[in-house]
Amino acid sequence: MPSVALAPSGTRQRTTGSCSALTLAHATAEQDWNTRQLAAPVTAPRVRVWAYPVPGVVFGCAQAVLHDEAVQAARTQCELVQRRAGGGAVLTGPWMLSSSVVLPPHHRLLAGGTVTSYRWLGILHAGLLRDFGIAAHALAPDELARRQSDPALAWACFGGLSPWEVIADGRKLVGLAQLRRQHGVLLTTGTLLQRPDWSLLCRALGRPDEDVARLDAATTSCADQLGTPIHIETLADGLQQMLTDVLGECEEENGT
Repeated sequence: MPSVALAPSGTRQRTTGSCSALTLAHATAEQDWNTRQLAAPVTAPRVRVWAYPVPGVVFGCAQAVLHDEAVQAARTQCELVQRRAGGGAVLTGPWMLSSSVVLPPHHRLLAGGTVTSYRWLGILHAGLLRDFGIAAHALAPDELARRQSDPALAWACFGGLSPWEVIADGRKLVGLAQLRRQHGVLLTTGTLLQRPDWSLLCRALGRPDEDVARLDAATTSCADQLGTPIHIETLADGLQQMLTDVLGECEEENGT
C-alpha cells in the first residue's frame, strides 16, 4: 500500500460521495472518534472506514492491566491504546481495513440482542469478500460451537473466533466488536488485507515467540487467499457502498 502522509489532526479523509470517506488515521484518532459518536444521542446511522499508516496495539476494555503493563514495559514503539469495546488486543496497521458503524439504540439491525446484532455485518463482509474472489463466510453460532479455540491466544482478538466473524479456509479474516451505550451502539470491524507482523503484537505484550506462529496459523488475509495484494481503496469503496445500501442515508459524524 502506498505511503500517505497524515494531516496535522492525525487523520486524512478521502471523499467518496457515500456515507463516509476512507480515513487514514492512527489508532488513537480512530478510538477518539468512536468515543465521540456515543457522547450524545444517535439519531441516524454514521459510518467511518479506516486505514492505518503505522502499527498500533488496541486493547479491549477488560485489558486495562495488560495495557498499563505494556505502557510501563515500553517494549515497542507502537502506540498503545485502550478501546471501550470488548474483546482481545488488536494489531492495527497498513495490513488492516477497519470500519465503525454507529446506530441508534433501537435500530432495526440491533433487534434480537448482542450476538444477533453482528449477523448482518458479518454476512455483509463475507459477501463483499466473495465478490473479490475470496471463499469467505460468516461463522454462525452453531458452527462456532463445533470448533475448538486455542486458549493460549485468548488475549488476542484474532486468536479466537466469535459468532458471525468471517473466516476463509477455516482461519479468521474479519474480526468484530461492539459497544452498547444509552445513546447508541457502536459496531466495529477489522479485515486483514495482508499478513500482519504478529511479532509486533507479541513483543508489545511480552508474549512468547510461539504465539507468533500460533497467530499465523489461526489467521489468513485477503492477499493470502488471492495470491496477490488487494487494493485497499477498491475494497473500502465496496464496503462503503454495501453499508450505504443497507443503512440508507447516514447522518453527519459527531466530530471529524
